[in-house]
Amino acid sequence: MNQLELVSHSTQQTQDLGKIIGELASAGDIIFLVGNLGTGKTNLTQGLAKGLDITENALSPSFVLAREMYGRLPLYHIDLYRLDLSEEIEELGLEDYFYGSGVTVVEWADKANELLPPENLQIEIAYLDDDTRKLTLSAWGIRYEELLNEIAQRVKDAGFNSH
Repeated sequence: MNQLELVSHSTQQTQDLGKIIGELASAGDIIFLVGNLGTGKTNLTQGLAKGLDITENALSPSFVLAREMYGRLPLYHIDLYRLDLSEEIEELGLEDYFYGSGVTVVEWADKANELLPPENLQIEIAYLDDDTRKLTLSAWGIRYEELLNEIAQRVKDAGFNSH
């Protein structure tokens, strides 16, 4: 399985998906989030933090670009929203996060496709209506195909709707 489409009917359900991903995450995992403002990228990350047993709230790091939080594994939460030039993004030294001992989540990852590792789990979030989102999870690489299969089983057990 390389792709999974899900429908979330609430902020809570989006966070629940994030929690499932966090519970299944391993050191070195890289997750890219793509979607318009307000679609739920930070909500998903908040759930992911809960799944990693992180007690602090995962706020959007838009103004600081990156936040580190610690639980079962470190979570490196990076937000590229305020950056426009690939040179600015390249200067961040993201490799230190990608190849570290934690889980890296990059919001607005589509701003830096050419600079990011090709193996990752990408989650695209799109509006369907005020409360409903379509989430498309795409696995790039063997590790992420395995992760996506585990996610698919867990969301099925949790009662998520496939799209």
